[in-house]
Amino acid sequence: MSGPMPKISARHAPFLFAALMSCVMAFIVTCLVTAVNTGFGNGFPARWMHAFLLAWPLACTCILIFGNRVRRIVAVITSP
Repeated sequence: MSGPMPKISARHAPFLFAALMSCVMAFIVTCLVTAVNTGFGNGFPARWMHAFLLAWPLACTCILIFGNRVRRIVAVITSP
C-alpha cells in the first residue's frame, strides 16, 4: 500500500509545464507530419519516434525561451 505521491516544488512549475506541454505537442505533431510525409507503412513507429526524439527537446526549449513573451503578447491583445 502506497501513500500519496509527493508533490514537486512550485518553483519547478515552468520547467515541468514546458516538458509536459512540449511532449504532448511534439508527440501529436510528429505523428501527423510523419504520416503525411511517409505514410503508415512499414517502419512508421520507428520513423515517428525518430522525429519525436528530435522535435521534443526543440519544442521544450522554444517553450522555455518564448513562453513568457507569448503570454505577455496574449495579455496585451486580449481583454480582461
